[in-house]
Amino acid sequence: MKEIETRDFDPVFEKIGKQWMLLAAEKDGKANMMTASWGEMGELWGQYVVVFHVRPQRFTKTLIDATDRVSVSFLPEKYRKALNYCGSATGRNEDKIKGSGLTLTYVDGVPCFEEAEATLIVRKLYAQEMDPKCFIDTSLLSRWYPDNDFHTTYVASIEKVFVK
Repeated sequence: MKEIETRDFDPVFEKIGKQWMLLAAEKDGKANMMTASWGEMGELWGQYVVVFHVRPQRFTKTLIDATDRVSVSFLPEKYRKALNYCGSATGRNEDKIKGSGLTLTYVDGVPCFEEAEATLIVRKLYAQEMDPKCFIDTSLLSRWYPDNDFHTTYVASIEKVFVK
């Protein structure tokens, strides 16, 4: 056997960690999206799932919490500027869809984007705020949570996958 880099073991590491995910949800006719680079995909509870993490101050979190279904999209590298924008701007104060230059569309009533090379339509199964008492490696707390703004972790069943 030969040793390889962890990131080379599975293309999911590349998709989520480097390409990033674009999460989109809608509440009361208002769609919004956010860029996420922390997440996982795998099998849990007898189904394929995606796991993503959202900080409490993100406006998109209020939309994710208000709906059962969310889209998880992956865009080509040429949309890196839009992904950066979607990760730093807030839909609370501006029209992020317009500002991103991306084209909003819907699949099965779930907002997503025409520019995506792959989109997952997912149904939330589980959500829980990270608990500082559960961290075994407590050095992570000061590094990633100096403001105690712990992510909510969502586990969602992958209902449909669309690719170009």
